Amino acid sequence: MRIATANTFDLTISTLQKRQVDLQNQQQQLTSGKRVQQASDDPTGAARAERALATIGRVDANQRSLEASRNSMTLAEGALGDANELLQQARETMLAAGNASYSDAERQGLAAKLKGLRDQLLTIANRADGSGGYLFSGQGAANPPFIDQPGGVAYVGEAGSNNTGNLDTYQLSVDGRGAWEAARSGNGSFVTGANANSIDPTQAAKGWIDSGRVTDPTQLTGQNYRIDISGTAPTQTYSVTNTDTGAGVASGDFKPGQAISFDGMAMTISGSPVDGDNFSVAPATNSLKVFDVLDQAISELNTPLRNPAQIQQSNSSRVRDIDAVMGNLQNVRAQVGEKLNNLDGSENRLSALKVYSQSEQSAAVDLDMVQGISDFQNQQSGYDTALKTYAMVQRLSLFQYIT
Repeated sequence: MRIATANTFDLTISTLQKRQVDLQNQQQQLTSGKRVQQASDDPTGAARAERALATIGRVDANQRSLEASRNSMTLAEGALGDANELLQQARETMLAAGNASYSDAERQGLAAKLKGLRDQLLTIANRADGSGGYLFSGQGAANPPFIDQPGGVAYVGEAGSNNTGNLDTYQLSVDGRGAWEAARSGNGSFVTGANANSIDPTQAAKGWIDSGRVTDPTQLTGQNYRIDISGTAPTQTYSVTNTDTGAGVASGDFKPGQAISFDGMAMTISGSPVDGDNFSVAPATNSLKVFDVLDQAISELNTPLRNPAQIQQSNSSRVRDIDAVMGNLQNVRAQVGEKLNNLDGSENRLSALKVYSQSEQSAAVDLDMVQGISDFQNQQSGYDTALKTYAMVQRLSLFQYIT
């Protein structure tokens, strides 16, 4: 087979051009550090890189949401801590109000102190989150969630909590109603209180009843009761009536300071109750509100000419209620703290996922620099060799042998 000189030259030039293109591609890879410049370079690697890039985008969005949630929960935790400190001061004020030597004027001074604490608590309840919302707005509100009106403080936010819309949801607000208006009343199981004298309704009871305790949870009925004191000391008796059914429950001799037990409950009536004094026992509810408790305490401290039994009953009941609302706020604070712990765990998981996705993207499209430099040098050597070969072939002709 005869091969023309022109064909040899064309083939050599084509080889040189191909080697030059390969060298340029290799040099471009070294410059950019990318093995895959476009999808046609490696369709499988490009698809793998796109999946990794999409995952990185989702992780970045989740991390932004996580930081927003962390900021809100940190502010909420601090606000709840401030609220508990103020309520502790309110509790100490109520304990001081129980001093028998205090006059009505001194108790009114304590009421003014409670009023100041109440106003500070309202400011905390309406604390902003720094991003145009409110920490305790629940599912969101354009205005402060608590409003002070003639009938007391009302919650005007949306119950619940506001969360991010990502696949991994993060809490951005706290349910204000659950935190400030849903404490368990009484001792958590039932609520005790003193009523007006049944014989002379114009007279308040001369005794007071404590918060009581549960002696047997299995016997609790969740119904309403009335305890009536009859007779004159020291030969008094008591009778307990279930006001829901009208049935008598228990009765016996009454001695101040001795426990009265019935239907899994026990409570103590102290002081000097007289004939006709009666006391109520009602089931507890999740409806005790922080501001209602303080408003009632302020009102009672501002009421003059109360007898010692009324003062004792009022103070013990308000201390009980303050303890209840404090406990509820502490529970909410613990839940917020747990949210912060969960955010730390989520952050670690997201960071690990992002690093993995970045590694996947790098493995799919990035160039191994050591291998790339080696391939470039090989391409350069091949190109140089092709140039020299072309130069030698170009000089081969019949005229060289003739001459």
